[in-house]
Amino acid sequence: MLTPSGARRSSAWTTRRWLRVGVAASLTVLALLGVTGAWVLGRTASISEELVDVRVPALTTSFRLESALLNQETGIRGYGLTGTPEFLQPYQQGLTDQDVYAVELARLLDGDGRALADLKALQDAVSTWQERIARPIAASPSGAPSPLATARAAEAKTSFDALRQAMAGQQEQLLAERDRTRADLAATMRLRNWLFATIAAVVALMAVLVFEGLRRGINRPLEQLGADARTVAGGDFDHPISSAGPADLRRLSGEIDFMRRQLVRELAFSEEARRRLDTQTADLQRSNAELEQFAYVASHDLQEPLRKVSSFTQLLQRRYGGQLDAKADQYIAIAVDGANRMQTLINDLLDFSRVGRVHHNPEKVDLEAVMERALSALSLGVEESGASITHDPLPSLVADPTQMGMLWQNLIGNAVKFRRPDLAPEIRVGAVREGELWRFTVTDNGIGIEPEYADKVFVIFQRLHTKDVYPGSGIGLAMCKKIVEFHGGTIAVDPEYRDGTRITFTLAPEPPPAPSAIAEATRAGVEPAP
Repeated sequence: MLTPSGARRSSAWTTRRWLRVGVAASLTVLALLGVTGAWVLGRTASISEELVDVRVPALTTSFRLESALLNQETGIRGYGLTGTPEFLQPYQQGLTDQDVYAVELARLLDGDGRALADLKALQDAVSTWQERIARPIAASPSGAPSPLATARAAEAKTSFDALRQAMAGQQEQLLAERDRTRADLAATMRLRNWLFATIAAVVALMAVLVFEGLRRGINRPLEQLGADARTVAGGDFDHPISSAGPADLRRLSGEIDFMRRQLVRELAFSEEARRRLDTQTADLQRSNAELEQFAYVASHDLQEPLRKVSSFTQLLQRRYGGQLDAKADQYIAIAVDGANRMQTLINDLLDFSRVGRVHHNPEKVDLEAVMERALSALSLGVEESGASITHDPLPSLVADPTQMGMLWQNLIGNAVKFRRPDLAPEIRVGAVREGELWRFTVTDNGIGIEPEYADKVFVIFQRLHTKDVYPGSGIGLAMCKKIVEFHGGTIAVDPEYRDGTRITFTLAPEPPPAPSAIAEATRAGVEPAP
């Protein structure tokens, strides 16, 4: 049982430390079991080797040695009783076999002092019998019974009985050693079987402990951490992240919980910022709607008085032209020109304010047809300037057809108008698909736009030249910019092109799903213009 201080120390352990301690303990136990198993296997092999290579062969050799001695005794006894030389053959073979088996038995019993002593006693008994009985009788003349065999019959029996007794003693000892070795082998094998069963049980127990330890110490805390994270990801940001398991997992849980709290704070701040931004956006939309309403109303309501001023100044010019002095004619001409330019500006401003307000009927538009209509409207200026206009195959888009016509008419009209005096305009319209957008280019060989004025030209009423050099109201490119952005694209001057002007812009195949300016103005509480 862990003491409080030990529990505190173990609770500070990381997953790596737990794994190291667990692996070290498992390896130690497995090493001890492996060493014990190896010793038992070695012991089993040693006993088996002793039984197979020593005890059983020694007992067998002893029986063979006994057989060789019996052959000698049988041959000597037959030769002594009959004098027949054939009886000496088993005796001679017995002597040869005796030498072989004695040497083999001595080799097998090397190191066993008691067995070697029994063998020595047997060899002494054999030597006594051979010296007193076997050799003298074998040396007797053949052809007649040996008198020595008859004279020493009792001694021969006594001597060979002693030899038999020594042989029996040796065999009993060898048989006892064999049985003891067999019993030792059986006991060792039983110990081996129990040991390996214990090793298997310990390995299984260790596997269960490791699995349970991983489940309790790592899997369960990670599952809880994942469940808490999913709860937080589901929108319950106030749900705390629980801390369990080893120290590093608890630190991870703490860091994730800190991140959750930080996200809650950031979310609260973002929500507040979003509310402020929504308020400011609503104010800005209302302000823009009011400005557009004002521009529309101003340009619309100024039409009538301006028409009167223009009409009466023109009437004065026609009726009294040449009847007054030169100064009066000059003043009347200035007034007529100013009224005409003011009317042009008001009409352009009215068209500009209508982009996204009045003309907003998106439909499938064939830009080829729109281009033909724009060129038809510009045909007089194109013919007078001798302009050459070519274009790539143009796609079909979902857009406002009126605004697309205004776009092409302004871009190509500018390319024709801002030409070089000594060079016929060459205008090229390109179209290429880039991902989800179409990129268009309008390239000419005109007077060009300096890079520092690349942004200024898209601002309403901004002019780079006086009206005496190039007429116009300075609203054309501003209207193009508003049309392109209303259709989800961007427009710019290519600063790398120096042989004239290249305007590039993008259009989406379909306009973005943004509310119209009129709908925004309505929600902001502003009445649209009639």
